[in-house]
Amino acid sequence: MKLLMHTCCAPCSVYCIESLRNEGIEPVLYWYNPNIHPYTEYKARRDALKEYANSINVQAIFQEEYGLKEFCKNVITDLRNRCSIYCYKVRLEQTVKYAKENGFDSFTTTLFVSPYQQHEVLKQICEELAVKYDINFVYRDFRPGFRQGQARARELALYMQKYCGCVFSEEERYSKQIEKEMQCQI
Repeated sequence: MKLLMHTCCAPCSVYCIESLRNEGIEPVLYWYNPNIHPYTEYKARRDALKEYANSINVQAIFQEEYGLKEFCKNVITDLRNRCSIYCYKVRLEQTVKYAKENGFDSFTTTLFVSPYQQHEVLKQICEELAVKYDINFVYRDFRPGFRQGQARARELALYMQKYCGCVFSEEERYSKQIEKEMQCQI
């Protein structure tokens, strides 16, 4: 099996890579994340993944695209559903296109490790893309290993982000604090 694995960040990849390797599958990592903002965050996550991939001797492909304007243009009308209407689709479709054009026979994503992602929506998008591009979708529910992978990432001193990736998820990270501070000003 020649598997291309969309990879959102180094910490989320830890358990996914270990799990696949335990099955005898050697994934090739694929970085394509134009949803991550600001640029300093994009760069920190990308560079951490480069270092980690090198340290465990896994092949990684980096498709650079910092797409703040394009991202905002495509999610601004429905911020609440931005992940399902744009973010997941744009990253996964680019992964599948790359896989199909470069001789891979299957794909998956590290997004399946996070309990914070919309798992069923992701799965449906991947299934649809598999049909559209005539390529195998390797489904694994990596969520049971999330805490284990995060603990291992901390042991390895990998850069650990504090929010999903986009500027709107960063705002959500602070929403309770913002609300509390606004109440104090009244």
